[in-house]
Amino acid sequence: MADRKRIVVGVAGGIAAYKACTLVRQLSEAGHSVRVVPTESALKFVGAATFEALSGNPVHTGVFEDVSEVPHVRFGQQADLVVVAPATADLMARAVAGRGDDLLTATLLTARCPVLFAPAMHTEMWLHPATVENVATLRRRGVVVLDPASGRLTGADSGPGRLPEAEEITTFAQLLLERGDALPHDLAGVKVVVTAGGTREAIDPVRFIGNRSSGKQGYAVARVMAQRGAEVTLIAGNTAGLADPAGVDVVHISSAAQLRDSVFKYVPDAQVLVMAAAVADFRPTEVATSKIKKKHGPGEAEAAPVIELTRTDDILAGAVRARTDGQLPNLRAIVGFAAETGDANGDVLFHARAKLQRKGCDLLVVNAVGDGRAFEVDVNDGWLLAADGTESALEHGSKTLMGSRIADAIGAFLRGNDE
Repeated sequence: MADRKRIVVGVAGGIAAYKACTLVRQLSEAGHSVRVVPTESALKFVGAATFEALSGNPVHTGVFEDVSEVPHVRFGQQADLVVVAPATADLMARAVAGRGDDLLTATLLTARCPVLFAPAMHTEMWLHPATVENVATLRRRGVVVLDPASGRLTGADSGPGRLPEAEEITTFAQLLLERGDALPHDLAGVKVVVTAGGTREAIDPVRFIGNRSSGKQGYAVARVMAQRGAEVTLIAGNTAGLADPAGVDVVHISSAAQLRDSVFKYVPDAQVLVMAAAVADFRPTEVATSKIKKKHGPGEAEAAPVIELTRTDDILAGAVRARTDGQLPNLRAIVGFAAETGDANGDVLFHARAKLQRKGCDLLVVNAVGDGRAFEVDVNDGWLLAADGTESALEHGSKTLMGSRIADAIGAFLRGNDE
């Protein structure tokens, strides 16, 4: 297949090594050629036969095996991506020092492709000054080091240091292959509020007015922003059971009113607001306290009930007004989203430009919807419009790729305002 990539999965010696099996399976099932390069200590947790069966390739740990093939140089040179999961404190320290005393560290020395580390260790190890400095050094060198998840560790311990789930690591691996370059860690210290998913406006205890938003694009933005160093609060509506992104504080809401209240609770401390949620424009004026029943008696009318609607608050426009009025002095970038269709009055971009002017946000992400586009799918494309009149296309790809391009634009906007 044309998009088949060569991926090296390094596995260091930690209890989370067993999770690498799922990662290898997912990357292989995605159509990539996967070669597992464990450390000797990793094989104390998972045997070579398991990795060989999952990857379809032989497994070696030392530089003196298959010497005629020069694997300690060839694996890194030929790889399109190197993923190390779990990356232990010891492995990262050896990578920083430029050690090449086993096949994995030698591969890291010769790799010129994107490199992704997924750390896993006890909280005390992750927070130790040596590890903190090593992570910072790796990131300065262009290595993508994911922040670990928080949760149950070995034994009864709990805290940051848990290996992100395999799906999370696979998502970032695929992103690096799509981007073809590293993901910068350029948003450290930036506080971001992201909204995602659709709202549900109750009609009665059973029924609601909703929309087709899955929340996938907003979750992708939050996920990427967090791994670029931002402190992210994700306000999530109906998201079809999406897993919370690692390193993100998630607030779950249901209605447009709840979304509005949560936004204005968290946004005063934020520098960036990304309004990716699909907020209902209307809600029922009155909500029935009991289920609205059909009429089944003899001679009873079959007419459907009339539901009176009223407009919901425009949260995006409200945030812009609050900033203009000086109520949100910390807020430096407001990003809106527009899901548009063309009509007799104009095409998608015509309506998007009008919305940008009407809303007054700094950046507007535009998606053409309908015919299976944008909603309830894993891919996306569109345009990015800026208040200064610049416009750029967002290439077709995964929603994580689009999330990374949106993060690129936000980072550039913030840097431009600093100059």
